[in-house]
Amino acid sequence: MTDTTPFDSQPTLTGPTVTLSPLRAEDWDALFAVAADPLIWAVHPAHDRWQEPVFRRFFADAMASGGCLIIRDNATGAVIGSSRYDRTRVEPDEVEIGWTFLARAYWGGATNREIKTLMIAHALRWFNAAVFMVGETNIRSRRAMEKIGGELLPCRTPVFDMAGTPSPHVIYAIRQPLA
Repeated sequence: MTDTTPFDSQPTLTGPTVTLSPLRAEDWDALFAVAADPLIWAVHPAHDRWQEPVFRRFFADAMASGGCLIIRDNATGAVIGSSRYDRTRVEPDEVEIGWTFLARAYWGGATNREIKTLMIAHALRWFNAAVFMVGETNIRSRRAMEKIGGELLPCRTPVFDMAGTPSPHVIYAIRQPLA
């Protein structure tokens, strides 16, 4: 860790094709338009998040977290998803990156890698590791973590309540390179 300023959990991060910026209340309509696709959530532990009342709770939690970022396509300005930083479920030298979802048109290409690269580079200025908690059976997200170099931490397997059901998760970490 080299930066001694307080961690900025809602920065504006700009890459070649996307920009991440702080989530605002006025982003509700555009973000729900993306989230309302049931196929986005089909293999996610919170598989009902496409429903408006469920997504309203998710959105309220995202706003309250102080770490949620909206993701926009640089070419069109369209909202294509969101992601979040969080410090509540991790070790002192870590920050969690999660709650990420993208419009299906952006799946399978370089968009997720770009988003995570921007977020990880920002986070590793302050922390030794960025961690990702992924539903144990969410194969799509687990593969995405492996593609970007996530290291599976087998000794840490939390269980979270998702839609009223216990949901085992696995944790991946991306660490600071050794000096």
